This record gives sequence, C-alpha cells and structure tokens, in this order.
Amino acid sequence: MVEFIDGSIKAQLSYPDMRLPIQYALCYPDRQPNERLPRLDWDRIKELTFEPVDPDAFPCLKLAIEAGKQKGTCPAVLCAADEVAVDLFLSRSIKFTHIAPLIEKTLEAHVAISNPGLEEILAADAWARDKALKLGTEGYR
Repeated sequence: MVEFIDGSIKAQLSYPDMRLPIQYALCYPDRQPNERLPRLDWDRIKELTFEPVDPDAFPCLKLAIEAGKQKGTCPAVLCAADEVAVDLFLSRSIKFTHIAPLIEKTLEAHVAISNPGLEEILAADAWARDKALKLGTEGYR
C-alpha cells in the first residue's frame, strides 16, 4: 500500500507471487496478461487484516527501509546482496536464517556514494555480489 500526501491510500492486491511485480517492473507502464499467474479468489477471501510488522520477525524489511533512507548506492547493494544470499540459500550453502545477516554485513562493509551515476550503481552492484558471495562462502559453514 502507498499513502499519498493527501491521505489517500492505494493498495495493490494479488496472489503472493513475485512473478507479478517482476512482470510489472519489466513492462511498465503497460499491464500484460499472464495466464500462468494465479488470480485471487474473491469468493474465498472473507476479510483482510493488517497488523504492525514485527522487525525481529522480518529483519530484511528493516534493512531495506534503512537502505532506502540512505539512498545513493545502498539500495543497489541491498538488492545485489539479497540475490546472492537467496542463491546461496537455495543451493544449500547457507541457512535461511543467514540471509539477513549476510545482507547486513555486506551493507556495513559498503562505502556508499550519495549521488551515483549508472556506472557507479553498476560497480556497487558488482562489488556487493562479490562481497556477499565471499562472506557467504567463508563465514556461514
């Protein structure tokens, strides 16, 4: 959900599947049909409930919010480290509980650039992938 300056809120609701936001990001501003994506069954949804997010239960959300506040190259480093950490988890090289600490350690080691150009963003991405891979393969056995 996004709250706008006038107090109105827009919510994007869908079946929890990352293929939809990825497709939207790749096709923006167009919306493309995709029969492979499941649809919400409005007959089965009786209510929506919202609760405060527990930052201890979702440490990656806290890292993402902080990287967004820091701006510059930090969001690129966060995304790159996350992709490496998830790949390491999927290949059974690290435990699920090591994903957030691996991202955090990568962010802590990063020297942020506040107003990066494309080359600096790409360099930060490459650096973060290398750093996260090294941390993940050396520190979480």
